[in-house]
Amino acid sequence: MRVAAPDPREVRDASLDELARLGLPLPPEQFPLVWEPGDEIELRPIVEIEARIAVLHLILARCFGMSPQAAMGWLLGSHLVEVVTPPEWQFVMGSKGDHRSFVLHHDALFSLTWVLGLSKQLDPTLPVDEELVQRLPQLAAGETFAEWRSRIRVEPQHPADAAALLDLHYCLDWAYLETERAGRRLPGVIDANAIGQRRWALEWAVVLRGPYHDEPPGWEEVDLST
Repeated sequence: MRVAAPDPREVRDASLDELARLGLPLPPEQFPLVWEPGDEIELRPIVEIEARIAVLHLILARCFGMSPQAAMGWLLGSHLVEVVTPPEWQFVMGSKGDHRSFVLHHDALFSLTWVLGLSKQLDPTLPVDEELVQRLPQLAAGETFAEWRSRIRVEPQHPADAAALLDLHYCLDWAYLETERAGRRLPGVIDANAIGQRRWALEWAVVLRGPYHDEPPGWEEVDLST
């Protein structure tokens, strides 16, 4: 469902109010808006988000002991091989890459479950919902992607709400990094890495349409440099 984007300045004001409430520094006045007046927004296709959730869950399972053979078997049985990115493939099959960076995807996964309504909150002061694993594919039991999709009940967020949370995490990402650089205390138990992962997922899941937006990026192409 493609809808008109909300007023970007009103959304930004709400994001800045939240940063102030959390006691975080505010970005400079020239800090870019995420979208422009007149843009449109939508979510990626639901099955595409579900597939990304499943692949990230599998990668986390590899981080914590799942064998390459079991991972490959599950991907083949779930017809998800083509969804795995090249860096993910190297890690899944050969344990190549930064193990810690793949573990951090736990928060990106959490963010995507919020987009689909499988998690009810995405509070920047709170860690991942401990019950989340129950709402993910049961890999040890051999539950396939298709079986998992038939078990869960997704209630996707309205695109405008997801876009507003994207803008908040865009600001939070800057504020958390600035707070850590200054050696000050963060408002909750998660750090800038977790916020960055949540932003990564939202940047990927929320599709912005307008004259200044390119086609939606691939998972590995999401730009978090600004």
